[in-house]
Amino acid sequence: MNNIDFLDKTLEVTIDRPLGSKHPKHGFIYPVNYGYVPNTISGDGEELDCYILGIYEPIETFKGKCIAIIHRLNDNDDKLIIVHENKSFSNNEIQVLTEFQEQYFQSEIIRSSNYLEFSKNIPELSVTNLENSLNFYKIAGFKVEYDRPENKFAFISLGEIQFMLQEIANNDKWDIAPLSYPFGNGINFQLEVENLDEIYNNFKNSNYKITFDIAENWYRQDNKLLGNKEFLIQDPDGYLLRFSEDLGKKEV
Repeated sequence: MNNIDFLDKTLEVTIDRPLGSKHPKHGFIYPVNYGYVPNTISGDGEELDCYILGIYEPIETFKGKCIAIIHRLNDNDDKLIIVHENKSFSNNEIQVLTEFQEQYFQSEIIRSSNYLEFSKNIPELSVTNLENSLNFYKIAGFKVEYDRPENKFAFISLGEIQFMLQEIANNDKWDIAPLSYPFGNGINFQLEVENLDEIYNNFKNSNYKITFDIAENWYRQDNKLLGNKEFLIQDPDGYLLRFSEDLGKKEV
């Protein structure tokens, strides 16, 4: 069975290193319960290991849901993340809670294909025509995570960038004053991407007007300069988007 097949499955776990116990070789203390799934084989030939999150006392066994896999890139020993059925942990929370051991390895967190981690700040943009707006954002590589067609609403993402789009309705409680083009005047959204040139060319080839062409800009932060390669474009309602690619740092 591939380790990915364990995602979203309910598993019985045997705890062999309970919370508060000491690692027999390295001597660190386990701040979470740690165990294995009986009758499985991991890449290292041993049974598949698990971190149990959300339980704050030592236990001997646990039945819970696998919400993520820590896939080690420099070690053949993946770890399952097991929690109560109704619990959820973000990738950042998983990293913090398992850092006591995972800090010694390079890894990535694998989630199920339907997993969506919401940002802490998600702008909702009022738009005049949802279909036109979606056509624009898809050119940049955004995908629709989910929508509510009856409300003419869509939640879109590009990597860790997230927007909500809501077509304007006459009874929209969020509109506290009349809107006029360009919407969002006075704000621009900086969107950090890794494929700036590709996005730029996609817009150009689709005959969208570039507001400010690609340029390299350096912004001072104390005694360092932070570099960005960026261009600005307005979406169909005039929201100003600053697509940006990191150029690193240099001395002032």
